[in-house]
Amino acid sequence: MTLLGDAQTCRQGFSLLVGQYSQPLYWKIRHVVLEHEDANDILQNTFLKAWNNLDKFENRSSLLTWLYRIAYNEALDFLRRQKKFCTTGDTASAIADRLLADEYFDGDETQAQLQAAVTGLPEVQRTVFTMRYFDEMKYSQISEILGTSEGALKASYHLAVKKIVDYFHSLD
Repeated sequence: MTLLGDAQTCRQGFSLLVGQYSQPLYWKIRHVVLEHEDANDILQNTFLKAWNNLDKFENRSSLLTWLYRIAYNEALDFLRRQKKFCTTGDTASAIADRLLADEYFDGDETQAQLQAAVTGLPEVQRTVFTMRYFDEMKYSQISEILGTSEGALKASYHLAVKKIVDYFHSLD
């Protein structure tokens, strides 16, 4: 097979990978950045970075875990660049209102309030909660992605849940 044939096969395979993983990665990203346009941009950056670094994938984790790690890091980099970490002065109700106004958000008011509560968490707790609750990931997989012990992840998740429960109690 010629080099051109190999490149074409690689592109076709990557195209299949994009088709298979776009939707789950989009939603993982969307839980971090909340807005559709931002999530789409980050998803594109994720696949570009994956394409440019395919030769660095070492099969030590699943392909989805590797892609998720890239997506997560891209989302955090985006937030850092945009300085959207709860220092923007957005209140939880403003975040919920923004979500409810988003044509791509298909949740109800309670789901918007949950997202607002999650957005107000410290970065580590927000990340662990999102991966565990929304993405239903096992602690072992989260540990592999974040490079943190399962015990520390469980503690972060517990603290996040407590803060979210307290948030909902404060709405009463």
